[in-house]
Amino acid sequence: MSGKVVKVSGPLVVATGLSDANMSDVVRVGPQRLIGEILTMKGDSASIQVYEETSGLGPGAEVVTTGAPMSVELGPGMIEGIYDGIQRPLEKIVEKVGANITRGVEIPALDHDKKWAFTPIAKVGDKVTGGDILGTVPETAVVLHKIMVPPKVSGTIEKIESGSFTVLEPVAVIRTDDGKTVELPMVQRWPVRVGRPYQHKYPPKRPLCSGQRIIDTMFPIAKGGTAAVPGPFGSGKTVVQHQLAKWSDVDIVVYIGCGERGNEMTDVLREFPELKDPRTGESLMKRTVLIANTSDMPVAAREASVYTGITIAEYFRDMGYDVAVIADSTSRWAEALREMSGRLEEMPGEEGYPAYLSSRLAQFYERAGSVECIGSDERRGSLTAVGAVSPPGGDLSEPVSQATMRIVKVFWALDSALAYKRHFPAINWLNSYSLYLDSLKPWFDENLGEDFIKNRGQAMSILQNEASLNEIVQLVGKDALSPADQLTLETARMIREDFLQQNAFTDIDGYSSYDRQKKLLAIILRYDLLCRDAIAKGADAAKLFAIPSRETIGRAKSVPVEEYEAAYAAIDTSMTKEIAAVAAQGGED
Repeated sequence: MSGKVVKVSGPLVVATGLSDANMSDVVRVGPQRLIGEILTMKGDSASIQVYEETSGLGPGAEVVTTGAPMSVELGPGMIEGIYDGIQRPLEKIVEKVGANITRGVEIPALDHDKKWAFTPIAKVGDKVTGGDILGTVPETAVVLHKIMVPPKVSGTIEKIESGSFTVLEPVAVIRTDDGKTVELPMVQRWPVRVGRPYQHKYPPKRPLCSGQRIIDTMFPIAKGGTAAVPGPFGSGKTVVQHQLAKWSDVDIVVYIGCGERGNEMTDVLREFPELKDPRTGESLMKRTVLIANTSDMPVAAREASVYTGITIAEYFRDMGYDVAVIADSTSRWAEALREMSGRLEEMPGEEGYPAYLSSRLAQFYERAGSVECIGSDERRGSLTAVGAVSPPGGDLSEPVSQATMRIVKVFWALDSALAYKRHFPAINWLNSYSLYLDSLKPWFDENLGEDFIKNRGQAMSILQNEASLNEIVQLVGKDALSPADQLTLETARMIREDFLQQNAFTDIDGYSSYDRQKKLLAIILRYDLLCRDAIAKGADAAKLFAIPSRETIGRAKSVPVEEYEAAYAAIDTSMTKEIAAVAAQGGED
């Protein structure tokens, strides 16, 4: 079925003669067959969002509807893949047309010619339902791809065999309950705007270990949780997200570069193949899917890239894997919504954003969660969503930041003042929060001991006391404070510089395990406790701050991984002796 273009306004195209089309249908526009999606219908007139450059397109051009919504191909071959916002494989496009991607290029998302080794798990005669695992394909050295029955199919297996197949060749034949025969290939198609089904959603109970001390200890996120990383230009949003993508203890990472600068995506493409996963020893790309939608690509495709990424993530979650979706940045997506809304002449909301901005953001984040997957066997999977927010000038009162804060449960507020001081990650400990602390406390108590959460609370209390003492220091100077208050400032400085500050570019300090984080924080707080006792006995605060172990604690985070336990124990012993010696001198005076 086809219609004719009557109006072109940037990425918005209006066509008539499409009375039988539906909203969200994918269409091909003009002689170059540009990809578009129907946004609104009025009679036989359709407003179409085109995901490619529309220059040169004019009234009278033909519009052909495909009759299907915007969908992705799900199957073996996605891991290590680099896609654009509408799941076109960029590496294959480069091979076909060169580095400058031409408009209207049509290449399937998955390689339809490559053969994969399929090993069946189900047997002939088995009753299967949507989500059941038919067999497995070793996709990479790290990821075992589970071939599942599509969600809406159920019946009895009539034929299934092992061997090498392309994604389009049937690996099993099922006779459905109404007597029809269905051939099942390894590939599934799924509309991106529809969340994949699950049996049950559970409250998240396990933390996502990222190896970043300020995140894991101070503001943890749960597996299946949601987090936002807001911050002004240059404060390190992309570095924080790269660190999460590199070191999070998840099985699969889907990294969405939504309207980001090309050089930032290039960093990911260069770094990930070279970096070793601390859990498997293999390249990080062996468990990563990249969606590269850079800022010079058509603005409308930004929205599609976010939905494409989360649909791919849900597919791996359905296999029972822990998946993380890193979206950088949702502000660029919101800008695309604002542009399309303006061209559709809709009533604008605050700052020109569409009135439905909050609900669109919520639709994205609510697809995260810890779920029981569909299927006969019991499988748990989780999908964690982390979105960057880029408020203009770092103003967190703007609509995208406010809408995101109402939805997510973890807020890592980046601070340009910290970034200018070269304190990274530049997460401001006074403005950030995590609402998962209560639900994660049982896990922390069981695995790290009850002292861990107590120490975290004490450290936060010291940092907050420092903020109020700093106001006094600016008025009367540090020397006017009591020795106990001077110790509070010194301990806060140790927490900030020796614990929270972390170097992403060194192998030792780039990733810190939970056990190491626990022991390092415990040493700093033990120093505080021993010094308070010594000060109470009359010890000189300046001498306590100058003990040799104070400097050793500062270097503790750069101790090699295999040596840290012995090194931390030695620091504790020498620190105790040195503080006791100073306390004894104070008592004599």
